[in-house]
Amino acid sequence: MYRVLIADDEMIERTILYRTIHKNLKDRCEIFQAENGREALEIYEREKTQIVILDIEMPGINGIEAAERIREKDRDTNIIFLTAYDEFSYAKKAITVRALDYLLKPYEEKELMLVLEEAIRLTEEHENRLNRVQDAVSQRTLMKEKSQWPEDRPEEGEEPEELGKARMGKVTEMILNYIQKNYMYDISMQEVARVMNYSEAYFCKLFKQCFSKNFTSYLTEYRVAEAKKMLEEPTVNVKDVGKSVGYMDSNYFARVFKRITGQTPTEYRAGIFQRKQ
Repeated sequence: MYRVLIADDEMIERTILYRTIHKNLKDRCEIFQAENGREALEIYEREKTQIVILDIEMPGINGIEAAERIREKDRDTNIIFLTAYDEFSYAKKAITVRALDYLLKPYEEKELMLVLEEAIRLTEEHENRLNRVQDAVSQRTLMKEKSQWPEDRPEEGEEPEELGKARMGKVTEMILNYIQKNYMYDISMQEVARVMNYSEAYFCKLFKQCFSKNFTSYLTEYRVAEAKKMLEEPTVNVKDVGKSVGYMDSNYFARVFKRITGQTPTEYRAGIFQRKQ
């Protein structure tokens, strides 16, 4: 869910903007409101909003000043300006803080939503880029740890039991750490085995020894457990839950979820809310 902040000192303008965005994006975003630049900065700091829509003429800290402070902290936040004043000086300042766009009031709904969709696309690209960097760092850390293992690393013919309890605990921790960081992607036993520099056959035996089940079963149960946590949030779309835990096909996600829990994701969520009533 994307976090969007709108700041406008005119309550009617702010309300209309809120309703317009909510009508079009619905469960795709969480919308925060501020009535001046100071409040906008406070909300930005607290909520780490990814998209910020600022009116320029506001009392105290105006939209340009708020944008400059936001840009000092984060170069990737998508900033959109709204203003009733068609002045070149404002447009020039908007360029200086690398605003995504500069819209004049009264704006057209279609125009606004096209800009917001582009902001969402850029936010997704930024988050994907961060995830790739984090994955690369995680794998480098994993390989660095592996390079520091004692030279008596087991040969392929040895049984996992021969690793010893301390070493087994370390291997278990490393595998679990990799799954926790990558379960939302299309990972496989072969991939994890390759990352840890084991043959597939040996890793299969090793994994069973560490987790008392095979890789596919463990990964599926882990994903479903994470999905259950997300389904407790009423604002999160069920299809988005599936994608968030690694299932791009919502129908497949529903089948897997029911196989594990005996209920579809929708039925599971309904049961949660019934119990809370």
